[in-house]
Amino acid sequence: MNAWHSQSIAELERFIITDVERGLTDEEVVDRLARNGPNKLRKGKRFSALAIFASQFKNLVIWVLIGAAAVSTALGENIDGIAIIAIVILNALIGFIQEYRAEKAAAALADMVAPHCRVVRNSRSVVVAATEIVPGDILLLEGGDLVTADARLIQASVLRINEAPLTGESQAVNKFTDNLPPETALAERKNMVFLGTSVTGGSGRALVVNTGMETELGHIAKLLETAESGETPLQVQLDRVGRMLLLACFCIVALIFGLGLLRGIAPFELFLSTVSLAVAAIPEGLPAVVTIALALGVQRMVRRNALVRRLASIETLGRAQVICTDKTGTLTMGEMTACKLVTADNLYRITGEGYSTEGAFFVGNSEISVEGTASLLALLRASAACNDAELALIDGRSMIVGDPTEGALLVAAAKGNITRPMVEAELPRLAIIPFDSVRKRMTVIRRQENHSWAFVKGAPEVILDRCTRIRTDQGIRDLTESDRVRLLHANTLLANDALRVLAVAERILDGFSFEKGKVTDDAEIEKELIFLGLIGLQDPPRAEAKEAVAKCKRAGIKTVMITGDHPDTARAIGRELGILGKNDEILAGIELDRLDDEVLKERVSRVSVYARVTAEHKLRIVRAWKAQSAVVAMTGDGVNDAPAIKEASIGIAMGVTGTEVTKEAADIIITDDNFASIVAAVEEGRGIYDNIAKTLAYLLGSSTGELIVMLVAVLLGWPLPLLPLHLLWINLVTDGFAALALSTDPVDSNVLDRPPRNPQTTLINRDLIKLTLFTGLLTASVTLGVFAYELYIVGSSLEQARDAAFTTLVIAGLLRAFGARSEQRAIWEISMFSNIRLFLVVAVCFGLQLAIHHVPMFQTLFGVEPITLSQCVEWFAVGFIPLIVLELRKFIRYRLIKEI
Repeated sequence: MNAWHSQSIAELERFIITDVERGLTDEEVVDRLARNGPNKLRKGKRFSALAIFASQFKNLVIWVLIGAAAVSTALGENIDGIAIIAIVILNALIGFIQEYRAEKAAAALADMVAPHCRVVRNSRSVVVAATEIVPGDILLLEGGDLVTADARLIQASVLRINEAPLTGESQAVNKFTDNLPPETALAERKNMVFLGTSVTGGSGRALVVNTGMETELGHIAKLLETAESGETPLQVQLDRVGRMLLLACFCIVALIFGLGLLRGIAPFELFLSTVSLAVAAIPEGLPAVVTIALALGVQRMVRRNALVRRLASIETLGRAQVICTDKTGTLTMGEMTACKLVTADNLYRITGEGYSTEGAFFVGNSEISVEGTASLLALLRASAACNDAELALIDGRSMIVGDPTEGALLVAAAKGNITRPMVEAELPRLAIIPFDSVRKRMTVIRRQENHSWAFVKGAPEVILDRCTRIRTDQGIRDLTESDRVRLLHANTLLANDALRVLAVAERILDGFSFEKGKVTDDAEIEKELIFLGLIGLQDPPRAEAKEAVAKCKRAGIKTVMITGDHPDTARAIGRELGILGKNDEILAGIELDRLDDEVLKERVSRVSVYARVTAEHKLRIVRAWKAQSAVVAMTGDGVNDAPAIKEASIGIAMGVTGTEVTKEAADIIITDDNFASIVAAVEEGRGIYDNIAKTLAYLLGSSTGELIVMLVAVLLGWPLPLLPLHLLWINLVTDGFAALALSTDPVDSNVLDRPPRNPQTTLINRDLIKLTLFTGLLTASVTLGVFAYELYIVGSSLEQARDAAFTTLVIAGLLRAFGARSEQRAIWEISMFSNIRLFLVVAVCFGLQLAIHHVPMFQTLFGVEPITLSQCVEWFAVGFIPLIVLELRKFIRYRLIKEI
C-alpha cells in the first residue's frame, strides 16, 4: 500500500499497526527502528579527496604537458619544465576544489531533516530526535515546525504547509483530512504532509507512513544519485584538441627527423631540435589561457550577480540552446502582492513591490487618497482583521511571517495606513472559524466596544452567496442582482489576468456568545454579510524578466518555464513574459505521466510551459532535451529541482531562496534569484568561448609557423633557423603572455545577437585549420625570408641569420595578437584601448626581446648579438607583413565579398 492519500485513517491504522490516539509504545518503536532503519537520507557514493584530485589528470592535454615538462627537464631546460608543471598543478587544484564541493550535494540533502519533533507515544506528547521517527508514529504539528516524515493527516486546524521546496507550489497549501482519489498528483495531496516542508500556520496531527529513503524527499535523493553531470562541452573540446595536436605533432616531427637524417644533419643536434620543436608545437599556454579566461569571467559574473562553482560551466552556459527555468522567484518576484481591488464604487490599482509597504492607490491613472474612500478603507481594515500573518522587519527588509497570501493582504492594508497592531488594539480577537476546502472561507470575530464584528474572506462566489448588502462610499445598501452579476464578471476578469481572487465581507454581530474562543454555529454567523470588495493577488513578474526573455529569443535560446503552479496561472505568466507563443504548447504533470520517453523526446521542442510538475518530471524534461543533443540549462531553488539541475548541461541554483541541496548540485548560483542575471551569465559565457577560440587560433598559428620554418629548412637542406631555446622562449614567454592578454578581452556587445553555437561545432574546425595554415605560411615565409636574406645574400654568419629569424618571428607574433582579437572585424574597427592589458604585455615582451640582445648573460644563453636601430626597423617592417595580409583577408572575406 502506497496510495496513502486514498485510504481512510482506519485502514491505515490497521495496515501500519498503530493507534492514532495513544501512538506507539517504546517497544514498538525499537522494533520498527531495527526493521526500517533511522529516519535519514542515505548518503550516496562518495569519492575521497585523493580520488577527486587524481581524476583531474584524466585529460590528454594534461599528460601531453607532463611529457613536455619531462622532455624539457631532460634537455636541461629546468625553468621551462617547472613552468609547465606549475600550469598542470594549477589546473588540477582548480578542478579539485570545484568537484569536491559538488560532492557535498547529497550530504546537504541528508541534513534537511529537522533535529527534533513532537510525537505521541504511550498516550503522551514527547519530543524525540527526528532520526528516531518510525512508520506508525503520530506527529504533532504547529506553526514554524519542519515536517520530519511523510505522514497522513488525522486532524488539521487551519493547517497551511509551505511545499515549495518539494513541489514548486508558490503558495502555502491549505491541508485537510478527507480521502483523495489514488491518481491525485503529489502537489494536490492535501491530506498529506511531507518531509522537508514546513508549517506556516495552524496545527495538525498526522500518522507517519514513510521515513528516510522511502519518503518523497528520499525519492528525490535517489534521483540525485542517478543524475549525471558529465563533462562540459569545453572539457570534451579540449580533450579533442589535445588528441589532434598530439597526432599532428608526432607526424610532422617524425617527418622532419627522418628528412634531417637523410640530409645528413647530425643525429643528436637533430634530435634536440625536433624534440624542442615538438614541445614548442604543443600550446603549453592553452590550459593557463582557459583558466585565466574563466577566472576573469567569474569575476565579471560576480558583479552581475552570478557565483560560479564549476569553472568550465561558464563556457557551457554560453552554448545554451534551452533554459528551463522555475517561475516563482526567478521570473516572478516570489512575493505575493495585492495589485487590484474592486469595491462597489471603483477598480483600484495598487503600486509597490513585494512585501514593501511603500505604495499608492490609483483609479485609472490618477492617484487617490485612501482617507476619502469609505468602502476602500473598510475593505483594507477587514483584510488586516481577518488575518493570521505578521509583517516583520528582518535585516532591514519587510518580510512575512505566516501565509504569503495573508501577508500580501497585510501589506495592502499597510499601504493604506492600516496595520495589524492598530487592528488588534481597536478590535481584540474573540474567535476564529478556520478555512477549509469545503467551506472555502475563513472568519475572524473581533470585539469593538459593546458589539462584535465578523470579518470574512474566501472564494468570491461563496462569499457573494452569503451577502445581502454592500458597502459603498455613501454608506451601506442592499446588494442587487445587477451588483452580483457585475462583481462576478469582475472576478472573471481578474482571474483571467492570472490573479488569485479573494472576496472580503463583514457583519456586525449582536446576541452571540464566544466563550473561550469557541464558535457553535458557523452558518448563523456567516450569513447576511455586507460585501466589501474583491482583492486580486499575484506573484508579479519581475520588471526585467520580459526583456531578458526577449534577449534569449534574439540570441536563439528557447526559454521553458517549469512550475508547480496551476496550468492557468502558468499559462497567463508565460504569455505575459513572451515565453508561451501562439504555436507553443503547455503541458501539465498529469499529462506528462502519460507520455513515454520517446514521445516526450519528439514533443519537448514544442512545449514552452510545464505546470504541476514533480522532481521526476523535471528530470525527464532535461533528459528529453539532452536526447536531442541540446545544451540545456536548468534553474531552480527547491529540493525538487536538484536532480534536474545536476543532470542538466549547466545547473543553476537560486542564491536567496535556494536550498543548500540545490546550491551544492549547481554549477552556478544566481545571487539575486533573477532571470535577467542568468541571461547576463549567458552573455559572459559566449564571450569566454570567443576568447578561448581566438587565443587557440593565435597559439596554433604561431606553432604552425614554427613547424613550417623547421620543415622547409630541412627539406631545402638549410641549417636549422631556430635553436631549441628560441622555440621554447617564443612559446612560453612572448606568444604565451600575449595569449594570456588576449584571453582577457571584454565581451562583444553584440554577442547575444547571434544564435548559439551548434553543439557539434568543435574548437578545431575547418575554418580554424585554414586560418592556422594561412597564418603559419605567412609567418614562416617572412621568417625564412629574413633568414635566407641574411645568410645567403648579405653573407651574415649563421648565428646572425638565426638571430634575425628569431627576432622577426617574435615581432610578427606579438603584432599579430592585435589582429587576433576578432575573427571578422578589422583592427581599426575595434577600440584599441578596450584591452589595455594586451598593450602592456606586448610592450613588456618587446622589452624582454631587447634585453636578451643587450644583457651579456642572455646573449650567451640565446646565441644572439646586440642589434642596431636599423635592424630593429627592418625586422619590424617585415614582422608587420603577416598582420597586414591577415587584416586584408578579413576585409575581403567579411566586407568586400559580403557587399558583392
